[in-house]
Amino acid sequence: MEFKRGFYLGVTEVSNAQFRKFKPEHRSGIIGNHTLDLDNQPVVGITWMEAALYCNWLSEQEGLPLAYEKKGETLVAVNPMTKGYRLPTDAEWEWAARYEGGGKLRRYPWGDTLPVTPRSGNYADTTARLIVQEVIPDYDDGFAASAPVGKFPANTLGLQDLGGNVAEWVHDYYIVTADTDKTLVDPAGPTDGKQHVIRGASWKHSGVTDLRLSARDFGEGARNDVGFRIARYAD
Repeated sequence: MEFKRGFYLGVTEVSNAQFRKFKPEHRSGIIGNHTLDLDNQPVVGITWMEAALYCNWLSEQEGLPLAYEKKGETLVAVNPMTKGYRLPTDAEWEWAARYEGGGKLRRYPWGDTLPVTPRSGNYADTTARLIVQEVIPDYDDGFAASAPVGKFPANTLGLQDLGGNVAEWVHDYYIVTADTDKTLVDPAGPTDGKQHVIRGASWKHSGVTDLRLSARDFGEGARNDVGFRIARYAD
């Protein structure tokens, strides 16, 4: 994999307050007796298309070309991709999340080994026992559900919550791919599909597989633990 076009990623996940500038009536809801709807919490309960529409709206606010265009009942990427705001590609997200420097890639948000390091992120901890089925023993991040965006320490690149808090919609359609020796340049996934890739663990996750930064999920509908962050090309 090779990146030829420089790109920007949002330092934090998009908050409810930021999303409500685009869609004032949006409410992220509650889980148990815990709200997900405070202004500084990450927006959830949105579909991939709503996240892409937000990116287009943000591009319009800043006079940038749109990254997504209407095709039937959905949105698809403009080809060639513009400098407008979009969702991170699957490849960009994983590279940014796993980057360690010196050619190394980390396995988990906190490093390469278990147990989970204290205050390394917002996962299914002991405070979440009443709202999730399984939690990380002896881990307490202080938040049963989602935390305010940017509450936990940044990674090597200065990005926050790439592991934990909420999982994130990314740009790519989801497919199962075979390993290949071919070097992909600025990969953005398949050009069509139905479901989109979801990356990163959330406040619901406690399993070793889910906590790994290489883990991938997929879907098309809204979830109360899935939000997004923005991206765009630098040129």
